[in-house]
Amino acid sequence: MMLGKLIAGSLGFMAAGPFGAVLGLYVGHQFDRGAGGFARPVSAADQARIRTAFFETVFSLLGHVAKADGRVSTVEVSQAESLMVKMNLDAVARRRAIDLFKEGSGTNFSVDDAMQRFMDVCGRNNNLKQQLLNCLISLAMADGDLHSGEQDVLRKVASHLGFSSALFDKFIQMIKAQSQFGGAGGQSRPSRNQLADAYQALGVSDKSSMGEVKKAYRKLISQNHPDKLIGQGMPEDMVSLATQKTQEIQGAYDLIVKHLQES
Repeated sequence: MMLGKLIAGSLGFMAAGPFGAVLGLYVGHQFDRGAGGFARPVSAADQARIRTAFFETVFSLLGHVAKADGRVSTVEVSQAESLMVKMNLDAVARRRAIDLFKEGSGTNFSVDDAMQRFMDVCGRNNNLKQQLLNCLISLAMADGDLHSGEQDVLRKVASHLGFSSALFDKFIQMIKAQSQFGGAGGQSRPSRNQLADAYQALGVSDKSSMGEVKKAYRKLISQNHPDKLIGQGMPEDMVSLATQKTQEIQGAYDLIVKHLQES
């Protein structure tokens, strides 16, 4: 998107020559970034639409992922019920969540249609798109495994969200590693190599500098900040998942810092 840069750059040149043009290009660039969905304020009406879209997409896709291996297991039903309890849903919202889960597990459910509806409402917000994928991956892995059928569905969702196959694979690796530091789905068993898991949880390597580690940590914390997510329209009931994620990220980061201090 170039409109902001063109307008601001031209006005800057007319007002102050080459220096004004450079300043105008910078201002225009920031405008274009905001117009692209990185810092665009969300109105109350938009927040309501986003909350509904996020809620409906999560529970319908959970049903579809659960059925991806051919049958919905009792473990998968328990996972969905556990999420409802964690979200403290009232009777009406719980009934809606159950209906969406059943709809997603039905033979006529279309991932393409569900993702099109989600993207129409939330597609301008990269943070919410990643939150949706993180949420689905974490819940799919709550039983300690990610079946090939589940992974195929999640990869399709990632494609709709605009994430490459390589980035999706990285998300999988990061979330698996993060689960060792607080436990996605309640797991908290120790890792055989916690330090390696800690680096992978932050999406960096043990060759990364402390500055790189800190930058990755701050980015992940920002992406999962509860107040920020609520302001962007994520349902408050689902923010508990992001809060758990920040605890996992914090645990991984603390382990790396402790290791580096002791080295």
